[in-house]
Formats: sequence, structure tokens, C-alpha cells
Amino acid sequence: MAMASFAISIFSLATVAPTCKNYRPFLSQTTYSFKAISIRASSTSLDYSTPSSVNEQKALKPTKTNYWEWKFKDNVIDVYYEEHEHERTGPQKNILMIPTISDVSTVEEWRGVAKDILERSGKLNLRATIVDWPGLGFSSRPKMDYDADVMENFVVDFINEISSSENDLLVFGGGHAATIVVRAAKKGLVKPKAIAAVAPTWAGPLPIVFGRDSSMQTRYGLLRGILRTPGAGWMMYNMLVSNEGAIQSQYKSHVYANPQNVTPAFVQSRYKLTTEKGSRYVPAAFLTGLLDPVNSRDEFLELFSGLEGKIPILVVSTEGSPKRSKAEMEALREARGVSKFVKVAGALLPHEEYPSMVAEELYKFLQENFEVNA
Repeated sequence: MAMASFAISIFSLATVAPTCKNYRPFLSQTTYSFKAISIRASSTSLDYSTPSSVNEQKALKPTKTNYWEWKFKDNVIDVYYEEHEHERTGPQKNILMIPTISDVSTVEEWRGVAKDILERSGKLNLRATIVDWPGLGFSSRPKMDYDADVMENFVVDFINEISSSENDLLVFGGGHAATIVVRAAKKGLVKPKAIAAVAPTWAGPLPIVFGRDSSMQTRYGLLRGILRTPGAGWMMYNMLVSNEGAIQSQYKSHVYANPQNVTPAFVQSRYKLTTEKGSRYVPAAFLTGLLDPVNSRDEFLELFSGLEGKIPILVVSTEGSPKRSKAEMEALREARGVSKFVKVAGALLPHEEYPSMVAEELYKFLQENFEVNA
């Protein structure tokens, strides 16, 4: 506890400092209420009468799994991806699904949505590719300097790898993934036929709470450096992130809307992801804001407005998002460049917790823009 307390104490403000017990360095833009020296995630009251597909869905098996060798500077990373498709002939529309960035990020987030959409595809020849981020999920996790530019480079390279003139590419992303894709598209680095941003976020857990001034950036750098060290880094990471109690608390408080969906088996599967060698490097960058694609809401809105009239964009917000996250999503409701804005049940991972609901909205979006005849 002493190591974790020390790590958190470097972020103490004049009257506020998070305690290890209540600190939740997980998915971005968690809502916190300040009382004494604790930071606590807020909860949201929702109607859970609609059963969650998380507990209903059977094991989903991809058609094909593979690793793509991504070469970036002096690093070679084995990036895990999987393909889902039905046997059909003719031109295809390929949907690339990218998980939310977090310490427990995994392709499994999108499997339920992929299965649902392909079963709805009717006369449309759809296939889905789900890819893990480098350094997360089932991909290899080398020690390197991860930041938003690195992740954008990865997205661009992977899209170029799987794109072809015969097949239209659509991109669905959750959280930071959605915003990174929009940023790359605004720069003209990728040209998908459509983008769906599911519970989009742009700020990491610490910057959204403590800000980005120079003194805080110094403290973020100190914490990041500690997390990356061989001995002390593992100790701190295990106390802050890589333990079943912390993961369960995070999911129940702000990642999922229905705490009943956070089963022991599910928590164990996510905990296992945090125990792999090198698993702390990307979370250290995410926690301290290095993976943030923009630095303000104005920049966030500018990304979308820059694509107005060029690419249809769907934004999927959620009823149970933490207050800060919901505010950023709601800012996109009437934003330029957003073709359609919808709201579904869920919190920060609606596509995993309620895949059928999210798949329905995504499929409607495809129908409206590509004349799908279901």
C-alpha cells in the first residue's frame, strides 16, 4: 500500500488527493466527486428490465484468426486480429471494429456486435475484421514510447493493409479509438466510406480530473516513469490496476451500466489480460494522457466538423455514461460533421454490454447510407 499511496500522492492538489482504494485508472473520463481527499466514481440509476446480451450470448468464434506483423521504427509488433464472415460471393463491405483503449482492451468487446450485424446482413455482403491495439489485448506488448501519434500510425497502416479497391471499408470504434480514426480521416490519411463512433472519448483519466498544466505534466511524467520500471512499476501496476477487486469495482461503477453483468468469470477473463508481460506500458500512457488525440473539447469538435459532407458519421452516446464522458458525447449531438446521433443503454462499453442494441443502431446507419435490403 505504501508504494501505491506514494504514486497517488504525487498528484495531490492543495486540498484534494486520490487514495489508492478509490482511485480508478481505467477507461477515460470517469466522473469523480471530490470529498475530503478521495476521488470516487459516480453511479447512474437505470432501468435494467431489458436483459443484457453479455450474459445471454454464446461463445463467438471468428471465421479466421491471425497475427499481422506491424513494423514501427525499430519495433516489430505481432498484432492480433480476427475475421467474421458468412460465405457469400461478390463485392464485400468490410467493417473494421476497433476496441476502446484501456488496460483491459480486447477484440472480445466487438464480437457480439459482429455476429449480430452479419446475421442481419440480408442481401448485403458484409464481413467484419476486429483488431487489437499494439500493446493490448492479444497483441504483443513491447516496451516502447506509446502516444496518440503511434496509435494513429497503427490505425493508418492497418487500414491500408486490409483495404482494397473492390471492397468498401467502414470503421466502427469505441472510446478513444473512434476519435483517433476521425483524426486520421480528417488528415486524409484514411478514407473509410463511413465511421461509427461508439461512446467516443478523448481525455485520459488523470488529465480529465487534474488538467494539463506544466506542473501536472511533470507529475504525469513521474508516474509514467515509475510504471515503466521493472520492479517498482509492476508493484504499482498490480496495486492500481492488475487485481480482480479493482477491475470488478471499475466495471460496476462506471464501465458497465448493469452491475449484474459483471460476473466473477468475466472479471477473471479481464484480469488475465493485465497479467501478460509488458501489459503496463500502454495503460501508463493512457492513464497520463499520452494517448489523447486532442487536448480540448473545441479540438474534439473540430475533428468532426472537418469531415462534414465527406464521410457519414454516426455517434452512439449512452444513457449511463459518467457525467464528464456524457458531456463530451452530448457536445456532438448538434455538431457539424455528425450525420446521426443516437443514444442507447449502457455506459462506457455499450457495444460489449448491450451488443444487440448497438448492432441495431449500427445496422440502421448502414441501411440509411448504403441502401441495405435486409
